[in-house]
Formats: sequence, structure tokens, C-alpha cells
Amino acid sequence: METILVIEDDPRIQKALTRQFTAEGYAVHVSQDGDAGMAAVFELRPNAVVLDLVLPGLSGREICKKIKSEPDQIPVIVLSAVSEVADKVLLLELGADDYVTKPFSPRELLARVQAAIRRNQRSASKDSPTQETYSFGNIVVNFTRMDVLKEGAHVILTAYEFKLLRYFIEHTGHAVTREKLLNEVWGYQYYPTTRTVDNLLLKLRQKLEPDPANPVYFQTMHGIGYRFEPHPASDRQ
Repeated sequence: METILVIEDDPRIQKALTRQFTAEGYAVHVSQDGDAGMAAVFELRPNAVVLDLVLPGLSGREICKKIKSEPDQIPVIVLSAVSEVADKVLLLELGADDYVTKPFSPRELLARVQAAIRRNQRSASKDSPTQETYSFGNIVVNFTRMDVLKEGAHVILTAYEFKLLRYFIEHTGHAVTREKLLNEVWGYQYYPTTRTVDNLLLKLRQKLEPDPANPVYFQTMHGIGYRFEPHPASDRQ
């Protein structure tokens, strides 16, 4: 039986979500504060986490960040009264899989949770793009450990930076639009702004390109989007 962890301090929402998810055949565990919720994540390893942002103890943002630093990438669906676009972008860049604003429809939340679980299962079932590791230039990517080395030194990537890197590697040589990246990497068909892709790619270039101002691996396709080219023309000469 799949398990959903609800980290929420409002008893009414706790009861409503427990009824909703239980009726659909899920096992539901509820934590009322951030510290207990974080402990439950490591103990239960749930199939998805429904996470309030404003909690006693550890904040929802910190919980999201900690969950998404783990290799198994448990889906996180943020449930919050905070609706500003900047907050949504921040949470999604930290790795949240979806963002639902209170007040909400329980059926809509259920559909979003189920969609996040399906995306995570599809991602987990995929083989590595090549094998356990992939190399380009002076970069070595280990997909099993979610580890990146540049000239032998560790490079720290966020959860979504690593997802974006992996997607590019899986689609080497293909021009991909910003909208395609949003749908495939973030899992959203309706997202505040495609500038999020640009900002994340800029960070990836700063960490991995020899000269971020003149990128050779993560190339801009004007009027289209981006393309990953692991063996630029200068390397082949």
C-alpha cells in the first residue's frame, strides 16, 4: 500500500486529507509540526509528502530542501495560503513537485498528488542515459549517487539543477523549448514564468561551463530554447 505523509498543523485539514486519501486506498500518516514531519519522512519513506509551509518547528521550506537533497526524490506537494509567484518559484526551485494554494479542492489536491507519484515512478523506472556515470569535458556525472565532479572536485547541484542536467543528457543534441523543459523537468503545464528555466540554466552554466559567458555545452537555440552538446566543435578539431 502506498503511503502519503501529511505535514500540516490544522486539525480540520488533517482530517479532510486523511479521509480523502484513505478513501482512495492510501495509507496516511499525519505530522503536526516540522520536526516530527522530518523524522517521519526518514522513518516512513512515503510515496508522497503533502507539506504546509507555515509549521511549528522546522519550516516547510527547510523540510522541502532536506527531502529533495535525498537520492530517492520523494514527491513534495506544497499546500499553503501563500500565493505570491516569488514564493512558488522559490519552492519549485528547491524541488517541490507541485504547489496548491489554500483554500483548495481536495479532489484537485488528490489528482496532483497522484500525478506527482506517477511522474516519480516513471522517472525511477527509466534506465540511466548511458550507465551509472556519464562524462563530458572535465565533468563526470554519477546518476546513482547524484554526484557531479568537475576536474575531480565535487560540484553541489540543487535537486532541480540535477534534474535539468539529466534531462539534457538524456536528450543530447536535441533542441528543446523552455515549455518542454517546464513540462518534463518540473511537471507543470501551467507555470508562472519560463524565466525559471533561464535562471536555472544560468546557474548550471556557472557551475559546469569552462566559460559561463560563452557556453559550449548548454547552448542557446535562438527562437527555440536550448541544446546540450557534450562534444562542441572546438573539442572535435
